[in-house]
Amino acid sequence: MRALPALALGALFLCGAIDITRAAEDKPVRELDPVHVNAMRNPDVRKYKVILAGMDAFERHHALAPAADRLRFRLSTGKKDESPEPLAARLVGDDGFKLPIAIDASGRFEVPRSEAAADAKSELELNRKRRLYRTEPEIRTPGLPVNQRRLGDLRLECKVTIAMAKEEIPTFWVMTVNTLLLRTDWCGFFGDQDDFRWEGASRKANFPFRAERKLAGAILVEGNRSAQLEVKEESFQVPIGNATWSDDAVVELTYAAAADAPTGTAGETPRTAP
Repeated sequence: MRALPALALGALFLCGAIDITRAAEDKPVRELDPVHVNAMRNPDVRKYKVILAGMDAFERHHALAPAADRLRFRLSTGKKDESPEPLAARLVGDDGFKLPIAIDASGRFEVPRSEAAADAKSELELNRKRRLYRTEPEIRTPGLPVNQRRLGDLRLECKVTIAMAKEEIPTFWVMTVNTLLLRTDWCGFFGDQDDFRWEGASRKANFPFRAERKLAGAILVEGNRSAQLEVKEESFQVPIGNATWSDDAVVELTYAAAADAPTGTAGETPRTAP
């Protein structure tokens, strides 16, 4: 029976791993204004309707992170960016539609709602080869230290991620995962304490999130209760579907480079068992 959760989780992460840019492989190379990249092949793209699906999910589930007033996206890469050109992005669509998107120094940006962009069937383009960068949603409640992530924020990030995945994959895959998980709320599967199917696999399943630096540890904390989370390189695994932890619980991260790590309590011994 353990093969069933493996299939479900495999299908889920296949959804997120599908390369949306393959649709652009046969398109003529375009130039990004004002940055000209004449030699660029296969620019990294993402359909605007997929971005909109994430924005809709943010508004629909905003109660998970009421103090977070905006949905931003973060560009991350595990590879060396050897391009001499500054990183640039824009929405590009039919009939010559173009809308530049500002990217800050940390690789974060916001995408505006635009009826014109939707009508033009726009795509978000980066002036980089595909697969070099990942575009990930980021939701942060103001006032928290950089090494802390509020659980409600992470739950909302999952909602946005899954909404975008459902928009960009075939309906067949959506229905397949719905059937395997016996639910349409895929985020609720991860760590669900009330789900005893497949020998408790859903109670053991965790949703991965990515930090900006290599991690040494991560602890989920709420009041006098805490639990050690699994980490691997820059990612940490969170049981976001476990309803016994409230949205105000906090994940405290310890970075591998201790000299560069922000101050906080992430390195403390867990207070109590969960």
